[in-house]
Amino acid sequence: MRKEVQTNLQFVDVLNQWDPFHLKNGDYDTEIADTVQAVHELDDPIKLAERIQAIYEFSFEKVIPLDECKKIANELLVIKVNQSCSL
Repeated sequence: MRKEVQTNLQFVDVLNQWDPFHLKNGDYDTEIADTVQAVHELDDPIKLAERIQAIYEFSFEKVIPLDECKKIANELLVIKVNQSCSL
């Protein structure tokens, strides 16, 4: 499997487990796709957290606290950095 695909699957797993609105049925497909794209575009954890917050707010009309978004942004960026550093 290509490294990019494997990395994206890791992002999806983390985001599926997150479940910020406690839906328990994984209704975040659109938001996850948008968030994965944002991870590829951004390296700054604050900017990524703000983008994640905006993505989910747009879809659900509820605001996730920025601190929660920062935690998930940091997790995603760790995966991104680790994958880019591996051979």
